[in-house]
Amino acid sequence: MTKTKISAPLVLDIISAFARFYMAYVWIKAGASKLSDQLAVSQSIKAYEIFTPEWSHYLSYLIGPLEVCGGLLLLLGLFLRQSAWVGQIVLVLFMIGIAQAWARGLGIDCGCFSVSPDEDAQVMNYMMTLLRDVFYSVLMVWTIKRPFTKFALHP
Repeated sequence: MTKTKISAPLVLDIISAFARFYMAYVWIKAGASKLSDQLAVSQSIKAYEIFTPEWSHYLSYLIGPLEVCGGLLLLLGLFLRQSAWVGQIVLVLFMIGIAQAWARGLGIDCGCFSVSPDEDAQVMNYMMTLLRDVFYSVLMVWTIKRPFTKFALHP
């Protein structure tokens, strides 16, 4: 009976593949949830009390398609490091928005993966949302440092 050794490069490739494809899924899922109801997205953005109603309206048309595009770039392997950098910057901005809402005592739903205009929507668990985003951030940094280039159209 022969023992099969799992090499360190193989383990790193598995982690890199997980980081790239999981984050592609996350971005596509988050963006797709925002494509159909700009009014609800705009209300979700306004709830953070950062942007004016006009800017919230403009952002409601941009954020979903940009998230989907970012996910598709990761999925297809187009400009992996650059795509991961942009994703990382967006995640940091999202974390700042969530942290400031928490610090100011705002009771809001983050609007990350579903947008519900229902006023009785559950208030997000700020700590869990930030920890989730830190995990996503680690995956994006991993993709920046060690992108999984197999099946990539343009690494």
